[in-house]
Amino acid sequence: MPRSRCQARQFFRRAWRPSSHLVRFQTLALLLCLAFAAAPARAEVRVLRGFTLIDGTGAAAVANSAMIIDAGRIKWVGPVSALKVPAGAEIVNLTGRYVMPGIIDLHGHLGITSGMTLDTKAYSRQTVEHDLKTYAEYGVTSMLSLGLDTDLIYEIREQERTSRPTMARVYTAGLGLVYKGGIGGGISFPGVPTPVLSTVSDVEPAVAADARKHVDVIKFWTDDNFGKAKRMPYDICKAIIDSGHRHGIRVVAHVYYLEDAKQLTNFGIDGLVHIVRDKPVDQELIASMKQHNTWQVASTLSREVSLFIYAKAPAFLSDPFFTRGVPADVVKTLSSPQYEEKIAADPNLEKYREALEIGKRNLKALADGGVRYGMGTDTGVPGRFQGYNDHLEMQEMVEAGLTPMQVIVASTKSGAEFLKARDLGTLQAGKWADLIVLAKNPLDDIRNTQTIQTVYIAGNTVYKGKAQ
Repeated sequence: MPRSRCQARQFFRRAWRPSSHLVRFQTLALLLCLAFAAAPARAEVRVLRGFTLIDGTGAAAVANSAMIIDAGRIKWVGPVSALKVPAGAEIVNLTGRYVMPGIIDLHGHLGITSGMTLDTKAYSRQTVEHDLKTYAEYGVTSMLSLGLDTDLIYEIREQERTSRPTMARVYTAGLGLVYKGGIGGGISFPGVPTPVLSTVSDVEPAVAADARKHVDVIKFWTDDNFGKAKRMPYDICKAIIDSGHRHGIRVVAHVYYLEDAKQLTNFGIDGLVHIVRDKPVDQELIASMKQHNTWQVASTLSREVSLFIYAKAPAFLSDPFFTRGVPADVVKTLSSPQYEEKIAADPNLEKYREALEIGKRNLKALADGGVRYGMGTDTGVPGRFQGYNDHLEMQEMVEAGLTPMQVIVASTKSGAEFLKARDLGTLQAGKWADLIVLAKNPLDDIRNTQTIQTVYIAGNTVYKGKAQ
């Protein structure tokens, strides 16, 4: 037999000489055999069985369920009694376990923080992928990066969308847009080349540039940091929303004040990426959000927690679920008296506590009022930890008055719907197998989302913990 490509070509040329029909037939048969031998093996098939299914749709959990995963997608899901195991499939016994869809975080940031150090110049493929892998290890299988991303993010996003990723799927708003003298983007994070708008005439070129890059959403910031900065004028806000819609792109905004939320909603904005925190929301805002199909994309309650919680070292600093994804030196810093004193000295400390309580009440009011909402954390800056804070966010949402099922749906199905990701968010036939295996039932206690055994993305095992 030939031992190199060159020898193989010579072999086949000699074999195809028209000496006889038999030789031609034998050569063709040999070629076919070699082709089949070189073809990739059939995509792996995995069968999960014996678990309780929480499918993300809001339907009741189903005990003794089974699932067939083929080439990263769910081929079949149903009761174990109806399972027909494909020949050669790997069988995973999950008796006593709980399976839910992967978590979707609709507000995060990537690649700019190492430990407790913010370094926008460090943004690179390595730092972005590190963060996406950290999200994945905590069961966050998709995330929306809301501003601060350079063009590198589009390469990573494209690679994920043309393959079966082994880290969290990324969606992005690119760099986002800020107002001169305001907050956000490169103003709040020096070194990030965020477009800075001064007048309405600046809007269209900035939005058109985002459109050429195919951002998933356009984001802008309007807030004044308790009076220390300028809020984006409403004519610029409206111009961004209108321009985004002309380009076929949805627009979301960082907001703090009720009056801003009302005005932006009346302009037709697609989503608010923080909850209103200065006043209780009212029926006027709820009605307008429903009329304009404006989402409460994320309430980011855990963001508010992170602004005051370290004034006294919180118990979770010694929680193995926290420390497994956080460097030891960070834990040491957060536990130090010096850091506690620094946080406690913040003159706005009580305002942060008040903002959290107002935010919780507002989330409950919006949910009860029929406004669409997802889950998001605003993680990725010092003190707000990717992955861990997603579970903290879900706890805060339950403390706000939502049921564990409502929170799970918000963190899975609703997140996918906002992203217009039809193949994600629920565990149904035809969708990607992005899922989490848990040791305990999160419907009994939302904190049980922390009992992660295994995380799959597109059928790939991206995290496997110790049995519990």
